[in-house]
Amino acid sequence: MAKPLWVHTPTIYSQCLSELLDCDVYLKLENLQPSQSFKFRGMSYVAQLAKESTPNAHLIIASGGNAGLAAACAANAIDVQCTVYLPAGLDPHFLDSLKRERAHLVTGGKNYSEALAKAKEAVANNKNCLELSAYDDPNLWRGHASMIEEISTDLGVKPDAIFCSVGGAGLLAGVMVGCETVGWDDVPIVALETVGSDCFYHSIQANRRPKLSSDKAPPLAEGATTSYNEKHSVELVSLPAITSVASSLGASSPSAGAVKMALERKGGVICALVPDALSMQTALTFAADHKFLVELACSTTLVPAYQRPMFDDILPPRSDGKRRKVVFIVCGGGKISLEDMVKYRNIVGSETGRWKVWVEGKAIEFEK
Repeated sequence: MAKPLWVHTPTIYSQCLSELLDCDVYLKLENLQPSQSFKFRGMSYVAQLAKESTPNAHLIIASGGNAGLAAACAANAIDVQCTVYLPAGLDPHFLDSLKRERAHLVTGGKNYSEALAKAKEAVANNKNCLELSAYDDPNLWRGHASMIEEISTDLGVKPDAIFCSVGGAGLLAGVMVGCETVGWDDVPIVALETVGSDCFYHSIQANRRPKLSSDKAPPLAEGATTSYNEKHSVELVSLPAITSVASSLGASSPSAGAVKMALERKGGVICALVPDALSMQTALTFAADHKFLVELACSTTLVPAYQRPMFDDILPPRSDGKRRKVVFIVCGGGKISLEDMVKYRNIVGSETGRWKVWVEGKAIEFEK
């Protein structure tokens, strides 16, 4: 295949976070990809494969977020057509970003489901059209996996854990595939979600044998359903609606293949949930410390980096006394603005009481 389109992003040492956690903290800056998120890796890989097999390929995706922008950016880079089917009511600045990448935009309905139906209809009517998945495609995962290969090269040593966010689990699947490729299958991965976008957390808990906790912590949203995926032999939880503000984590159900991998990998996947307001506070603090604006889907990953009680519960100090070494995937995302950050500051300022998070069925509380 032609040379990859993605950028080898830096893996930087964070002095600030290393001091807070008393360990060596590294940040993988995927916010520096051409589309401002890790999704450009997988999307560009799939786009290049499509053009190799069908030179006049027409890429089709239903998306109201970073997957659509990554697909448009990749298609523009290799000069193939791309149509993005959108739900109504999106931010005009985001639409402008898509137009700059020469994407054809179609409002497919009032929500994502209706946009997806229109996208599938378009693919069915044109043999040159290829539908792109936002997160459930092994080729997409192979593209995402390249970030772990870069981390392995940059660090030169195996970390004690890797932290990433999870929604539909495309990023997580890529991290797992990458870890297997570089011989890090025994490295624990910590997957973080917000309450209200927690389909992966609850899907994993539904498959734990024995159950880690009788408490579903927090309870499933009213109307959530559980189904059995025969291909991968796993239970999947589907949410009736996304109530979290972290819309980029808003898959109604996760990839069955990713759930299966997470349950079977040697190093395991530790699942954690945090409230929106805590992700907002983290986005504000990270901007002050590292001078990057990141959306909530990204700052959710960084919550344990700023909350020592949570971090130590997830990854206790080593028994041999050696200093812990961890990597946080700064996954990026373009759905953030200065206006959003002002709103977050006001919301966080109105919060009272204690923060409450969940790690594998166990609630952890700490001071705000």
